[in-house]
Amino acid sequence: MLVHICCAVDSHYFLEKLREDFPNEELVGFFYDPNIHPYEEYRLRYLDVEYSCKKLGITLLEGPYNLKEWLKKVKGLENEPEKGDRCTVCFDDRLEVSVKKALKLGHNKFTTSLLISPKKSQDKLEKIGKELEEKYNCQFIFKDYRSGNGTQEQGEVVKENSLYRQNYCGCIYALTAQREHQDKIMDEMFSPISNQIVPESIESRLELYRKRDDLEAKDIPFKIIKQRFLNYRLLSGLTKIDRKIIPSYFLCYSVLGKHKTNGRIIYDKDEIYYLNRDEVKILPLTRFNEIGNSTYRSVKDLMFNPPTFESELNIRDKVTNNPYGLSTIVVVDEVIDGKYEFEIDSIVYEDVKEVII
Repeated sequence: MLVHICCAVDSHYFLEKLREDFPNEELVGFFYDPNIHPYEEYRLRYLDVEYSCKKLGITLLEGPYNLKEWLKKVKGLENEPEKGDRCTVCFDDRLEVSVKKALKLGHNKFTTSLLISPKKSQDKLEKIGKELEEKYNCQFIFKDYRSGNGTQEQGEVVKENSLYRQNYCGCIYALTAQREHQDKIMDEMFSPISNQIVPESIESRLELYRKRDDLEAKDIPFKIIKQRFLNYRLLSGLTKIDRKIIPSYFLCYSVLGKHKTNGRIIYDKDEIYYLNRDEVKILPLTRFNEIGNSTYRSVKDLMFNPPTFESELNIRDKVTNNPYGLSTIVVVDEVIDGKYEFEIDSIVYEDVKEVII
């Protein structure tokens, strides 16, 4: 039996139950989810499914990530609510590709872990599955493992196996609507030009779950827990001296109340320069290198090859004696006399992240 897999949170328990009900069937997992966006989130969910299937001893196959084709299919349905017509088109695509894959591999049965997801319509999935069964002469297995204590048991299985609990279905349109309703920044879509891994980004989650896999492989005990913390995103930053734009680098947690300020340097100590307004500190690159034990040759080099986020916090701590202070700290190639102008758009917000202990 080919089992279309949407994510490990749904598939792990679903596969366990299928094994109980179909002990003589060879189960093959098929991860086909071109709706998942961005690509790093897709890779994270595949990594988690791979981890799950390995624990269960089930063969896993990966389908194509044909996002462009998926976007064309749902064009005009961008504003549909979850469980609406866009989801129907998405189900049609994923299940039809899955049944074709099943036939290609010589299977005579197929199903999908979408059936166990509480945010998916079982009625729609059953209808689509039965239509494909008649069209391709391949039996669609409908199983309702949500009823009874199924959802509760599924949650316990997820915790026991340290699986990744994603906080949106994967579709960019559903994510947009969800974050607007929550009045929350859509930081899943942020991708810094520096490629720095920032807290609670998809890239940081990838690192965490790769570490989980490594600990599991080495049989080292661990637990994934959640922590509340103060997160930060820099949206844009600009520095001018005497109206001329210069390369500059803003350290994490740099904030300006009105997003812009200007002034002149009134004081310096230990090559840390202080603006006469809004608590702005300016570091020449040489001093930044000394504090951070780095060897950057230019600020442009720093912009595209920054230190880790944690290293920036340490530098901020050494400059202000407070790693989470909100004063704007700017690194420039050299500090010269003149009128400085700074524009910065950034956000500080409460967030929750997973950590391994």
